[in-house]
Amino acid sequence: MAGIEKELAYREYVMREELEYHAPYNPEREFYDLVRAGDEKRIEKSLKEDFCDKKGLGVLSGSKLQNFKYHFVITAAMLSRVCISGGMEHEQAYTISDLYIRQMDEARNLPEISRLHKQMVRDYTKRMKRIVTSKVYSRHVVRAIHYIYDHLHERIYLSDLAEEAGINENYLSRLFKKETGMSVSRYIMAKKIETAKNMMEYSEYTPAEIANILAFPSQSYFVKVFHAECEMTPGQYYTKFCAK
Repeated sequence: MAGIEKELAYREYVMREELEYHAPYNPEREFYDLVRAGDEKRIEKSLKEDFCDKKGLGVLSGSKLQNFKYHFVITAAMLSRVCISGGMEHEQAYTISDLYIRQMDEARNLPEISRLHKQMVRDYTKRMKRIVTSKVYSRHVVRAIHYIYDHLHERIYLSDLAEEAGINENYLSRLFKKETGMSVSRYIMAKKIETAKNMMEYSEYTPAEIANILAFPSQSYFVKVFHAECEMTPGQYYTKFCAK
């Protein structure tokens, strides 16, 4: 049961159920294509019109505020899927969507929603630009990266990654370092710490709970690794960036 509870806690944070929307996929196709292409210059032109000033989005609620909140969720869902199709790691794309929706849920007026919409669009576009302009990973490394994202809540072993990638461990280690610039273990730890920071900022989990959810062998080791990565302890990070 403990293993199941750990996985459920992790999945609750990083994954979202597939949603079906009835709003039409209309003239915004070009907008999503620009995000997918990482075209920051043209995206800035499209963002001159505030999200909450757009016409023809459809009425999903009698409340104007709630109506735009629903459309924000639709936009976030569309952006995540468009960016996945453009090469973004699927867990990263879904997590970004989750984080912005969580922030939007606390918005109390339309200007706040418009501001978050612009921030979200710029965030996805900037990340896609890096993907588009960077070296394309081989299918072996892509499969290993996807496995890492799917199993951040577990101890990840090189043997499992090699089996998933369909190549031997030594070759995977060399290929991974060549293409990503990091060793497999360094990449895994960087992603765990990145997820831990997001969880502290956007969830109710304590640092101790996060250390357990992300399968660190002990809280002291989590603190040590976090400090090496961020030059501060998890507690200091929470106080500086997350405490409200």
